[in-house]
Amino acid sequence: MSASRAEILRERIGIIGAGVSGLINAHVLLQDGFTDVTLITRDKYVGGTWMRGRVYPGLYMNSVHGEFNFSAMEMPLPENSAESGGRLSGQDVCNYMEKFTEKYLAGKAKFIHETEVLNIERDEQGKWNVAVKDIPSGSEGVMTFSRIILSTGGLSNAYIPAELSREAAGKAGFSGLIIHSSQFASCLDEILDVVKPTRSNEREVEGDIVLVVGCGKSAQDVCAKLANEGRKVIVAFEKTVPFVAGPKPTPDFIRKSRLLSALSPHITLSTRLERFLHATTIGGAITQWFWSIMSTMGSKAYSIPEGSSLRRTYPLYWHYSSTDEGIVRNNSFHALATAGVVRTIAPARMVGYANDGKSVILSNGETVKPKVVVLATGYQSSWTNIFTVTTAEELGISKYIPQAKVQASWNYPSLKNAPAPQSDGAWVTPIYRGLVPAKNIARRDFAIAGALYAANFTHTTEVAAHWISSYFQGDDMRLPGVEDALKDAEEHAAWTAVRFPDTKIWKNPSSTANVHFFTWPQAVDQLLVDMHLPSMRSDGNWLNWVFKVVSPKEIATLGEERRAKREASSLKLEVPTS
Repeated sequence: MSASRAEILRERIGIIGAGVSGLINAHVLLQDGFTDVTLITRDKYVGGTWMRGRVYPGLYMNSVHGEFNFSAMEMPLPENSAESGGRLSGQDVCNYMEKFTEKYLAGKAKFIHETEVLNIERDEQGKWNVAVKDIPSGSEGVMTFSRIILSTGGLSNAYIPAELSREAAGKAGFSGLIIHSSQFASCLDEILDVVKPTRSNEREVEGDIVLVVGCGKSAQDVCAKLANEGRKVIVAFEKTVPFVAGPKPTPDFIRKSRLLSALSPHITLSTRLERFLHATTIGGAITQWFWSIMSTMGSKAYSIPEGSSLRRTYPLYWHYSSTDEGIVRNNSFHALATAGVVRTIAPARMVGYANDGKSVILSNGETVKPKVVVLATGYQSSWTNIFTVTTAEELGISKYIPQAKVQASWNYPSLKNAPAPQSDGAWVTPIYRGLVPAKNIARRDFAIAGALYAANFTHTTEVAAHWISSYFQGDDMRLPGVEDALKDAEEHAAWTAVRFPDTKIWKNPSSTANVHFFTWPQAVDQLLVDMHLPSMRSDGNWLNWVFKVVSPKEIATLGEERRAKREASSLKLEVPTS
């Protein structure tokens, strides 16, 4: 071990956030020999999105068993696994993250809970000063670190349009309860107390209604929970996220393999199969046919009628996220909405509060008189409030429109007949690989975790954690210079606009870095190659490799592999030349 690396391992590392990405980055750093790792979180517990207090009974995620755990620790089978197809609940993930923390991080990493990060800036000595506020006491202070991992998630701050805010409601005299969907678990008891159950044979009491605004996965989860608790629910939306479902679980050779990634166009077509599927006319037709079948599976499984508002979805193929309901369930959102238990109003969005103190106004002219309004209006960048404009520009995490337009070279037949683009310009947040600001890449003192948008989040994030640790340690990596890193980021932003034209993901700077979703295996391969490690680890031959299950076990030895590479490189440098 060189002296410089020994000094690096003793430096203070600050991780902002203690969700999934924060926990795995802390674990990898500790395994690599870092001795001073601190996680700062505004939450009372670890887990981030899946923290105790944010999950509630009946909340399920898109993943099944084997898709949401780290290589170091398997997740127990969920209850009723055979009946549910292994569907994971929010509580399953919460328990797993707490046990992982207890087993691998307790007593090794420092945790600072219920602490808000107010500002992050670099001082004249090159250290990072993190201004913090203890939430219970209100006391403020400054902590200093040599390196920072920003692990707050790409989008973790609630977004509420000004016209729907509590302030707007107050001006209109609206007396109902207003919450963002991120507060639902903590407010659930209050909601159930405010809105009384409505029996099917009883006349609806005016006002005993919950209005849910938006129809992403969070909104659907909220609707299903409240409807199953016997409450009257109305959901208003313009479009809903695409979803998949079926009478039986999707086989592992489809959902856990590279098949969906191969059928999803990527910025680089690395295999013969990908080039056939996307760069040939026949392959492009096959690809779009496959996704058209996938996009109708859920509606057919739930017998959703043609013309139903539930069919107002973004196209699955062109969207960067989807909902996976797994096996058809009678108590799921789509079953309840199809049966009329949850009333849908679409296309419509909430535009404000009426002056009668009881009603909200929808864009289609309707008014609703709810006692509770749940704003499932999404999230915004978690970076905005913790960096000054100057620091953001110096670090290179501000979005901009490049002066020179990237010349697109992705005339794939599989990308024909795309929806109309939502962006009026190719916005860029220059984050190389979605992990480090291109402008700061040579300093190796700042990284971003959890902003890589991928369908298999834990697998991608764990490989990214190894990448970040190698980056911090100064390991030999395939890294570009600043100019090439900026060019790469601009190219990825242009690709994102081509690949997902029907979305407005470009609005948030932390979302334009690297969006993969179904192509997460290709993203993982890129990171492995950067570290000079073998990629495409699922084995198989030329015929069946695409159907081989991608398992967390494939990446269990990354730490040892990186260490061996580092030692071999050191020995090579020590060999005298003749």
